[in-house]
Amino acid sequence: MTVSLDQQIVQWTSRMPASRTGPDYLPSPRPLIETLPAIYQEDDFSRRFTAGLDQVIAPVFEKLDCLEAYMDPLLAPPDFFEYLAGWIGAEIDRNWPEDRQRAFVQRAVTLYVKQGTPEGLTELVTLLTEEQVEVTDSGGVTWSQTPGTRFPGTAESWVRVSIAAEDPSAVNVARVRSAIAAAAPVHVTQEVEVVRR
Repeated sequence: MTVSLDQQIVQWTSRMPASRTGPDYLPSPRPLIETLPAIYQEDDFSRRFTAGLDQVIAPVFEKLDCLEAYMDPLLAPPDFFEYLAGWIGAEIDRNWPEDRQRAFVQRAVTLYVKQGTPEGLTELVTLLTEEQVEVTDSGGVTWSQTPGTRFPGTAESWVRVSIAAEDPSAVNVARVRSAIAAAAPVHVTQEVEVVRR
């Protein structure tokens, strides 16, 4: 029994894994036949052969057309999302719900810019705990035109993070301490307190 080229292509493509998000058959937005010289465009075999290749290449065009969605932590497919988190060094907690993980990765780059600042620590700990957070530190800023003006803050560097939670036992204090230690300057001593809201 002779199998036509069309039947062979259908058999071959049916054994391929399904597209991640697309239907079983996805028409190509850029048919290959249109890229060939006119003499091949008029040839029946060339049209059928390139139509089979179009079916194979169409998912590639689909991914390229949606590339910006792959770079968005809120839209990326789950397996690519983990890869994206690795690109920016965001350590996600797999115990979190997916929407919380995605929000954390989305804010990670902004957190790097604010790293070590009270505003950055507040945002980081809020993302980690989803509770009310207050950060105070020993630093200060001032300016003066008079030489010898007293420096603001204290000589010893410290940061205090206060977390107001409905259930203090649900807060992973070890995880919070680890995140603060990674974000704050090395010479700064850290103190974490969890109180009932």
